[in-house]
This record gives sequence, structure tokens and C-alpha cells, in this order.
Amino acid sequence: MSNTITNVLPKLLAQGLRALRENAILPQLINKSYDTLAQQKGNVINIPIPSAISARAVTPAITYAANVDSSPTVALVTLDRWMEAPFQMNDNDMVSVMEDTMPMQASEAIKALGNDIDNYILSRSDRFYNISGTAGTAPFTTLSVAASVARKQLNKSLAPVDDRYGVIDPDAEGNLLLNSEILKFNERGDGGGIIGGGVGRKLGIDWYMDQNLTASTHTNGSALSTVTSVWKFDGTNAAGSKSITVLASSSGTVKIGDIFGVATGVQGFYVVTADTTCVTATTLTLAIYPGLRQAYASGATITLSTVGTSVASETYVPNLVFHRDAFAFASRPLVGISGNGNTIQSQVDPVTGIALRLEVSRQYKQTTFSYDVLYGCNVVRPEYGAIVRG
Repeated sequence: MSNTITNVLPKLLAQGLRALRENAILPQLINKSYDTLAQQKGNVINIPIPSAISARAVTPAITYAANVDSSPTVALVTLDRWMEAPFQMNDNDMVSVMEDTMPMQASEAIKALGNDIDNYILSRSDRFYNISGTAGTAPFTTLSVAASVARKQLNKSLAPVDDRYGVIDPDAEGNLLLNSEILKFNERGDGGGIIGGGVGRKLGIDWYMDQNLTASTHTNGSALSTVTSVWKFDGTNAAGSKSITVLASSSGTVKIGDIFGVATGVQGFYVVTADTTCVTATTLTLAIYPGLRQAYASGATITLSTVGTSVASETYVPNLVFHRDAFAFASRPLVGISGNGNTIQSQVDPVTGIALRLEVSRQYKQTTFSYDVLYGCNVVRPEYGAIVRG
């Protein structure tokens, strides 16, 4: 039996990787590493972020021009997600495996892992601060309006114009497909919309539908109370500061992923990066990203409702438009364990970058198949992403 299992393992593993590709959309679109060194949960991978360089005029002289230092930074991706999807088959069920048929339970196991990876990457988008759209209203009834706003935000953030993707929920895709420029081949240039139902590439963005977005909602903290809720800076807050002191005008919570704007000064949004509880007329420290675009004196106004008409208990689906380098994803084969009688094989999928391991263990009259993955994801360039609320 052990020799037969060993022979069939590569086929089960390959079929599992193909199933992962169908259920994990986002790993195929974002920046990922293909390093196949075995790792352990908790290991940290350094992602280099280059620093900006300014051009300068050339002035011939006897001596060399002064050197210009570069200050690249490093973003961290922690392999903190070790997920397993096991199932058991008795000896009678094993016949179907030996006949090279992927059992339905195995497909369900792979689907569970794929959805976990996809949902985890979606959850990291709470680091994005570019935002548009109306909470509770599916966007893209007009392609040119909703998509162009997100495109403009990425352009202003200096995101490269290639490798841009839109990942949207079924309602948003339904609106997109109602647009004549998507369906009509004479306006689209091909028959992909009316035949295959795909949105394709529009406005420099490749569009994908992801059902997991339906459940990936964000609800603002309770302290973001009404359209008239106005907070103020308390004390002097320097330009570039990512920790600001404010005087709250409402009580409750401010949550990671809450986005606000400042009523005066340089326009743009900020995202909250740490949960905070506040009380009316109380000074608190708020962690934000990016750093303040200008300095603000005590008493300057923060209008919490800058994003929309009302922020009270606002819940929305975060449809995403982003450049691939906004995210960094890494998956590693786990360190193998030998000598315990189990059969273990790992393989890295070159399409998704996911390292899938399959372990087969023999029990009493049955065999346990366990697929597991070790991975991590982080938003390393938040300015390269935009949320279109739905």
C-alpha cells in the first residue's frame, strides 16, 4: 500500500495545485517570492523598498560631484499563517484514488485553503487609504467614473502604469457587464464580454471578479458618528508625523482601516493603523498612514465625513484597484518531518507562488490526507492601492 500511495502522491499534489489556482485569485496578481527554501511558522522575509532618486544637472569640473546617498527601506512579510485542510478515506474509498480520480473531498479541502489565502490577502487591504465610491451602493454603474477615480488616485501616488488589477465583487461586476463598452464587440474590440462574460482589460486595468469580497466588508468604528462630526488637532502636529494628537468630538472606537480627511490644507485621505477608544472632548493619540502631508496647528479641523455623505455605522465592500507591488506575498514549503512513517511531499506552484504540502498517514483501516500551506502577506506600498466602496 505504501508504494502505491507514494506513486500517486505527485498526481494528487499536482491536481491540488491546479485547484488552488481556481480558488486563490489574488496570489496570481500580486508580488510574490519563488524561493523554495523550507521554512518554519514565524519566519520573517525582508522585502526591499527602493528610495526615490532625484535627477540633477551635470556640471563638468576637476573633482567628482558629491555622492548621493540612497535610503532603501525594508518591509516585512511574516510567515504567520499555517493552515491545514485534512480528510480521511477508508480502504474502500481508496479505490477511486488509485484510479487517478481526484476525490471530491480533496477538492473541498483545496477550496478551503484557497479561500483562506484569498480572504487573508483581502483583509490586508485595510492599509489602503485611497478611497472612492458610496458605502452600500454597488459601484461601476458607469465604468469611466468609478474606475477613472481609482486610476487617478494611483497615478497621483506614482504607481507604475503596468500590472494594475481590479478585484471586484459580483455586484460590481454585474454593473460593469451592463455597460455597452463591455458587451458590444464593436465598442469593445472583441467578443469576450458577450461570449465569455469577462470584463477583461479596461482603462489600463485587468478586471477580475472575486466572490470572497462579498463577505470581506469593513465597518467604521463607532466614534465616526455623523456627517457633522468634527475633530480637531490638539497641539502642534508636524508634517510627516504618523502619530497625531486630536481632540475628539464623539465617543466610541476608531478602528484599523477607518479612513478620514482633513478639512483644510493639503487634500488627501489617511487610514487609521491602530485601534483606539475615545471619549468626547478627550485628547487621544491616533496612529495614521501616510504621515501628515503638512503641519497642523492646534485647533485645525479634521472632518471625519470627508469620504462620503455619512459615516455613521458605515459598512462597505472594499472593491480593490491596485498595482501588483502594493502587496507582497510569500509561501514556503514547511520543514519536512521524517521517520514517523508518514509520506510527505511538497511542491511550489509557479503560477500562484503557493507552496502546497501533502501528508498521507495510515490509521486503522483508513488513510488521512492532509494538505497544508505556510504563507504570509503584507501591504508594502499602501499608496499603490485604492478602495472603491460598494
